[in-house]
Amino acid sequence: YADIDKAKAALLQANSMLDVANLQLSYTQITAPIDGIVGKKSLRIGSYVNPGVSLLAVVPLDEIYVHANFRETQLANVKAGQTVDIEVDALPGKILKGHVDSLAPASGVSYSAVAPHNATGNFTKIVQRLPVKIIIDADQADAAQLRVGMSVVPTIDVNNS
Repeated sequence: YADIDKAKAALLQANSMLDVANLQLSYTQITAPIDGIVGKKSLRIGSYVNPGVSLLAVVPLDEIYVHANFRETQLANVKAGQTVDIEVDALPGKILKGHVDSLAPASGVSYSAVAPHNATGNFTKIVQRLPVKIIIDADQADAAQLRVGMSVVPTIDVNNS
């Protein structure tokens, strides 16, 4: 009976080691929380990684948008919901449809680490640019060709309120 008990203990130990090996194997697969395209990858096959380290950036193509920096003088009649025609330099002759989602609460200079100050005492009026978030409307085949950083020319229909 001692050999049977010894064999059962060895089987339990082997099953426990198998469970640990399967758990370790599960750590080798990373599943993205969203669908999209990998935009930036900072690892290679066989690399060891630590928890909390950014490994890659996933760009969700089903929620693409444009941040367009308009001069403040162009924003008098811009409102959320207005339709936008978007010409993309990389897609000549094609116009994507979108809509204004929101206007930024402040200009980009308001968020800069070192704000510009005119130390001479002279006042020079500089027209600021404010970001406008434009959502690309769904179900457009050409939208799948967009990539982060592409240049676009958006035209907002301010008559459509």
